[in-house]
Amino acid sequence: MTDVTGEPVDALHTLFHSDQGGHEQVVLCQDRASGLKAVIAIHSTALGPALGGTRFYPYASEQAAVADALNLARGMSYKNALAGLGHGGGKAVIIGDPEAFEGDRRTELLLAYGRAVASLGGRYVTACDVGTYVADMDVVARECRWTTGRSPENGGAGDSSVLTAFGVFQGMRASAQHLWGDPTLRGRKVGVAGVGKVGHHLVEHLLADGAEVTITDVREESVRRITERHPGVAVAAGTGALIRTEGLDIYAPCALGGALNDETVPVLTASVVCGAANNQLAHPGVEKDLADRSILYAPDYVVNAGGVIQVADELHGFDFDRCRAKAAKIFDTTLAIFARAKSDGVPPAAAADRIAEQRMADAARR
Repeated sequence: MTDVTGEPVDALHTLFHSDQGGHEQVVLCQDRASGLKAVIAIHSTALGPALGGTRFYPYASEQAAVADALNLARGMSYKNALAGLGHGGGKAVIIGDPEAFEGDRRTELLLAYGRAVASLGGRYVTACDVGTYVADMDVVARECRWTTGRSPENGGAGDSSVLTAFGVFQGMRASAQHLWGDPTLRGRKVGVAGVGKVGHHLVEHLLADGAEVTITDVREESVRRITERHPGVAVAAGTGALIRTEGLDIYAPCALGGALNDETVPVLTASVVCGAANNQLAHPGVEKDLADRSILYAPDYVVNAGGVIQVADELHGFDFDRCRAKAAKIFDTTLAIFARAKSDGVPPAAAADRIAEQRMADAARR
């Protein structure tokens, strides 16, 4: 494992010229025996040890992996601040195809990754993200005590996607309250892009509340899991078709980031965007494009904080009811952000950033 200063020029260029700067520490990790290549980014520890998941993804380049880690770590600082947690923001990415690492090969890679996280001495606490699962965290925990998102059998809280989906649902309820004066989704048409770990739980909440749901996912098995259980759920032929669905009230991006961009925003039919995906805005300025089209955006890192609330609680002795009560407050936080946006005359994403930045700045001065 080496600091980023020992790495190639392209990685350095990404780090020092990224528009997501201000990170405290970035470490590139490599273990030749297991095939591990990873990036651990710590954005801020002003509020406490950095907390964020581990993404396992086949990046096109090391530079792309560094850029993603930086962006995700910064987002975690803001998410943890607005969730009221005693944690800063960090994130790790493992470079590679997770499906190519199975059995003993995956175990050895995860053990090596655990040793890399442990070497940071508690500055970074890891958990699950895209491409990693509860069973993976159980393996990582064999080498690193700063691991959360573990199975109940191994002292953990289990799947954090349950409360992530619950928090997004609370964000949707707050959006409905703000826009339509009623916090119910009954009779509303909601499009969910990505029905994997989080998305399928979100669909259950929406259906229970009386929403009309349309879904899409690149994995046919994920779609089939929903439609076999709920035949009334409609299926769109891809994300492009979903965002153009006539009469759509809410669009919920629940897959990878960058869902809101120069191509998708102009054709969105929904009045609200509220989903579980991280970093939904492809670049600065997209939030203004949404506002110019009178589309209400519930900031992703606010509404998808249920999972991090759960994994943070696990570090102190997990209690599901306590976590669910904290996640329910996402409803109030989202409404407060909408109110701040209106009073400041800025988009909700900017209002959320201002609140989070103030909390981090206040903590840094203490």
